[in-house]
Amino acid sequence: MIDFLRGRVVHVEPEYVVLDVRDVGYRVFTPNPYALSRTEETIQLYIHHHVREDAIQLFGFTTREEQSMFRKLLDVSGIGPRVALGVLSAGRPEALASAIQQENLSFLTKLPGIGKKTAQRMILDLKDKLGAVQEGLPFAAAAGAPAAGPAAGAESDSAWAIAREALAGLGYRDAELDRAWHALKDKVKGDETPEGLMKQALQQLFQG
Repeated sequence: MIDFLRGRVVHVEPEYVVLDVRDVGYRVFTPNPYALSRTEETIQLYIHHHVREDAIQLFGFTTREEQSMFRKLLDVSGIGPRVALGVLSAGRPEALASAIQQENLSFLTKLPGIGKKTAQRMILDLKDKLGAVQEGLPFAAAAGAPAAGPAAGAESDSAWAIAREALAGLGYRDAELDRAWHALKDKVKGDETPEGLMKQALQQLFQG
């Protein structure tokens, strides 16, 4: 089984990147592909090697924590690889762990592909398996309470707040996120998921 791959991103699609590893191109599905296109340097992705009867797929993550959380999510009935990937595109592992441990259905049901019943199964199946919440943002911030600022009130308790937190976890600065939101907010219809807004914002950030 492949544990990690180290190479250069040579192609980006909305759901995956192509990683050039010694002249072999690996298609790797990852939570936020456009974030990986920001650099031409060699990167390392931690891999979950998923084997089915009809396909062999690679899912890649920038940290061991994401890789571990992805595998834990797959243990939950009703969550497959694509849903687990969507969940991680909208929330960092420590935010997810905290929400599960605190039984925060409001946060969990805002994640892409997660309804109330699935959120309840996540809590039931994972609450006692996640250990201590990893060091990182306080839960209030991780769960989507944005920092104070002109746009904070409008973003509070919204899909954009979750998407913004996830983007901040990728290293984007507040000023960059404010510009991306300014460019997108007039196009938002109100029914977008955090994953959808995140993809739109990443495209905007990638374009500069």
